[in-house]
Amino acid sequence: MLDPDRGLSLTIARVVQRLQGSSLHSQLERQARVSLHKPEIKLESLKEDIKDFLKTSGWEKKLQNAVYSELNVFPSPCHPAAPPEHIKEPLAYMRKAQGSWEKRILKSLNSMCTELNIPLAQKRPANEQKELLNKWNEMGTDEPDLSLFRPVYAPKDFLEVLMNLRNPNYENGEQPSFRNHLGLIQVPLKVKDIPELKENFSELGLNIGQLGIDDSAQVPPEFFENEHVCVGQKVLAEQDSAAAQQYVRQGCPTALRADLWALILNISNQPEDILYYEQLKSNVIQHNLLVDSLIYKDVKLTASNDDYYFVFEDYLYQVLLCFSRDTSVLEHFTYSSANPPKSYIQGKLGMEEYAVFYPPNGVIPFHGFSMYVAPLCFLYHEPSKLYQIFREMYVRFFFRLHSISSHPSGIVSLCLLFETLLQTHLPQLFYHLREIGAQPGQKTQRCVRFSRRYWKRQESKSHLVVNSWRQAQENLKTFLS
Repeated sequence: MLDPDRGLSLTIARVVQRLQGSSLHSQLERQARVSLHKPEIKLESLKEDIKDFLKTSGWEKKLQNAVYSELNVFPSPCHPAAPPEHIKEPLAYMRKAQGSWEKRILKSLNSMCTELNIPLAQKRPANEQKELLNKWNEMGTDEPDLSLFRPVYAPKDFLEVLMNLRNPNYENGEQPSFRNHLGLIQVPLKVKDIPELKENFSELGLNIGQLGIDDSAQVPPEFFENEHVCVGQKVLAEQDSAAAQQYVRQGCPTALRADLWALILNISNQPEDILYYEQLKSNVIQHNLLVDSLIYKDVKLTASNDDYYFVFEDYLYQVLLCFSRDTSVLEHFTYSSANPPKSYIQGKLGMEEYAVFYPPNGVIPFHGFSMYVAPLCFLYHEPSKLYQIFREMYVRFFFRLHSISSHPSGIVSLCLLFETLLQTHLPQLFYHLREIGAQPGQKTQRCVRFSRRYWKRQESKSHLVVNSWRQAQENLKTFLS
C-alpha cells in the first residue's frame, strides 16, 4: 500500500515535471520577466510581488487549470516497486486478453496490406499533394475506390472478445450457479450498486435542480433555468476548470456547452495550438498512410449515411487524418491497458532499433471510430479547436471504450454495470430478453439509437409526447433517488 504522503509527493513531482515541458511554463517565465519592469515590483518583496502580479493578471488561474487537467488525465501514482505492466492493468488475464486482441488487429491490418499490395506509408507525389491541399475543405466530394478495403474489426467482433473473457482463478463452469452472471460479461469485477451511484451522481437527486427537467413547461423558468444560465456565465468569466466541471453536473445550457466543455478540458486554442494543427495537416498532405483509406471507408459507411452527421463529412476527414499523425497521442498508452502497434522498416523485421509506431498515433481506426468525433461537430466549427477537443476527450475517455481493462470507466465494467443493474432491478425484463435471444448488453446501443431518433421525430409532432418524455425523465430521477 502506498503511503498517502508518499503518494502526494509523487503526484506533485509528476505534475511539476510535466508542466516544466509545456508551453505554459515558458509563458509563465516570460510574464514573470516582464513583471520585473513594473514599478509595483519591489526588490525587497520580489517573490511575493511576482506572485501577486501573476494572480491579478490571470496566469495563476491558467496554472491551476493546467494542474487540474493533469490530475484528471493521469491516474494516481502506484507503489514505486510496482512493475510497469501492473500500472497499466493490474489483472494478468486482462493484460493477456488485450495482448491477444492487439495481435488479432495487427494481423488483420497486415493481411489487408499484403492482399492489396499497398505499403503502410508512402510519400505522396507532388501533384497529389497539391490536389489534396486544394480540396482540403471539400474532401467529402472525393469518391476514391474503397471497395477492396475492409474495416480491421467491427464492434460486434470486439463484443465477442468481451463475452469470452474469463478469470482463470474464478470458478465459472458451464452449468448455471450462484456464481454465474446471467448476462454476456462473465468476469467478476466490482461495479457500483444503486446506493453508490446515488452518491456519485447526487446532483440527480430530486432535491437538486437539473437542467432539462426542472425547466419544463410546468415550472416557471425563473425558478431554475435563468439562474442556472447566469451561474454558468459567471463560471466562464472566472475561467475555472474545476468549477466548470462541477457546474455541468446539474446540466449544461446549450448556448454555453461549447465553451464549458473547452474550459473543463483546458482547451484554449492558442496560436501555438493552431500551428500544431497546421503541422499535422502538412504531414497529411505529404504522406499517404494505409489507415487513411480505413478512415475514408469508415466515414462513408457511418457518418455519411447518417441523417444528423452527413453535413460534417469534411470536418471528420480533417480531424481523423490529422489525429492519425499526432504522436502526442502515444502518451496515453502509459496509463492505458493497450500498447501501440509497431512496424519495421523494410528488410529489418524484428530489429527493435528499426521499429516505428504505426500509425504514428498508435491507434488503428475501426468500424464506427469516426462517430467519436461526429457529435462534437455540432459544437465546434474551427477545425483546429474541434481537433483539440476530440484529442483531449479521446486520451481521457474514449480510448477506454475499445480496450480491454478492469478500469471502472472501461467498456467491460460499463457493460457489466448495465447488465447487473438490469438483472437486479428489472429481473423479469432481463430474463425475457434472454429467453427471446436478445441479450440486453448486445442490444443496448441499437435501442438507445432507435429511441433517440424516435423521440426527436415525435417531439416535433406532439406536445403530449414531449410531456411523456419529460415524465419518463422524472421517473428516472425518482428511481435513482
